Parts: sequence; structure tokens; C-alpha cells
Amino acid sequence: MWGEIMHLVISNSSSVPIYEQIKAQIIEQIMNDELKEDEMLPSIRSLSKDIRISLMTIKKAYDQLESDGYIVSIAGKGTFVAPRNSNLVKEHAQKEIEDNIQKAIELAVKYDISKDEIIDLVNMLYEGDNK
Repeated sequence: MWGEIMHLVISNSSSVPIYEQIKAQIIEQIMNDELKEDEMLPSIRSLSKDIRISLMTIKKAYDQLESDGYIVSIAGKGTFVAPRNSNLVKEHAQKEIEDNIQKAIELAVKYDISKDEIIDLVNMLYEGDNK
């Protein structure tokens, strides 16, 4: 169950706040099907104890995950992975693509590669992979 599947790696030296690290890793595990739809997540108290992070930090991550539609809390029963929402999946994929395109643009600027050359490269790669 949870302990066997869920692995969170928290970096105290990261500039990313801990609650955002937790949130991002849970989203990633949901998107990768490591955490399945309707799977029960540990309680805030249990997760806090397991990873030695404050209750308030875990609560903030869970609250944001719930408000973003990734998890649902059911009073008296617990917190569960929400049913898969195709809009969330697409949004997650688009964000990942945007991040990678941004990295490519930064490299292109660094090495003085023109926008047109990058667009040509994207077109060749896209057409080559989708023929």
C-alpha cells in the first residue's frame, strides 16, 4: 500500500518550499500511475511522522492538491487520489512541455541558434516521430 509505493524526497537546501516539493512529487506519482485513482493516502499526521515534516506543511500540500483536483478528502474516511481528470492530465503535460521548450530556448539563445532554426528542428522531429 502507501508505504511501499510512495516515496518522497525532501530537500531542505532547495529553494522550493517543502510543501511544494511534497505536492509536486505526489502529482508526479499520480500522473505516472504510481498512485492509483481512489487509492488512500496516509493521514496528515501519519505522513508528518513518517517523513518528519510539520503537520502544517503536510496540510498545506494536501489542501493545495485537493483544491487543484488531484486528491479528495472524505470526512471520517480519509484522503484519496481523485478520479482521473483528463483536463488535469493535459494541463500537467502542457506544463512539462512548456518547461522543456523554455530550456531549449535558453540553450538556443546561449549558442546563438535562431528561432527559425529551432522551429525547423521542432517540425522535423515532430514529423519524424509521427509519420
